[in-house]
Amino acid sequence: MVIRADIGVIGGSGFYSLLDEAEEVEVATPYGPPSDVVTVGRIGSRPVAFIPRHGRDHRFPPHRIPYRANLWALRSLGVRQVLAPSAVGSLKPELGPGAIVVPDQLVDRTSGRAQTYYDAGGAVHVSFADPYCPSGREVAVAAARAGEWQTADGGTLVVIEGPRFSTRAESQWFQRNGWTIVGMTGFPEAALARELALCYTSLSLVTDHDAGVEAGEGVTHEEVLAFFARNVARMRTLVSDTVQALPEERTCSCGSALDGIKLPFELP
Repeated sequence: MVIRADIGVIGGSGFYSLLDEAEEVEVATPYGPPSDVVTVGRIGSRPVAFIPRHGRDHRFPPHRIPYRANLWALRSLGVRQVLAPSAVGSLKPELGPGAIVVPDQLVDRTSGRAQTYYDAGGAVHVSFADPYCPSGREVAVAAARAGEWQTADGGTLVVIEGPRFSTRAESQWFQRNGWTIVGMTGFPEAALARELALCYTSLSLVTDHDAGVEAGEGVTHEEVLAFFARNVARMRTLVSDTVQALPEERTCSCGSALDGIKLPFELP
């Protein structure tokens, strides 16, 4: 039986219970295996494929996640729209723990991560001025507000290399630049999705204020995990509501990101 899905979710292990009629699928890619087997099922009437970003046992730190394999595996299964829930730190005093940010911009502060599929066979330059899908963002913002989250429509996600958290000076620098939230996994996910002509929408749950925003000892790994765990059921509802409201036919520009570009290989 051919298993297909048109929507992908890349998130934490707490999202497994999202799917009805779930089935695990092993997907091989030219970039090695994805973070874990892909779980394919349904949310309402929508077929959805789920990948635990860090692996179900959280074995991949942010800088070791097989990002290329994950996005390639999703496209191989027919996915064209991707939702990416994640935990982030806030750089704005008014955005405290429990807020949802649906960013519209991204700043890459990572180093050494494989961030393109097109590193051989000729140059492929893909537009990335607006990293996130406008249609997906609109749906996600509406779903978050309907769920009575404190919701930020837009903002800049700065992605750091990790696995360490920011120094206080780094956090204050990010804040002075006017950036909104800080995380470790939003890049190269968004860029790779664009290179595959996928829609990509980030659902960023604020779990803490980053080190330099307010006085204190700074965030710890245990605090982030504990806060996310306390909110995972509510996040599942938000992701489910967003999935069911996504358009069945794409009218955004994400699907035409590769139009007119000669690719060195065929996409799945």
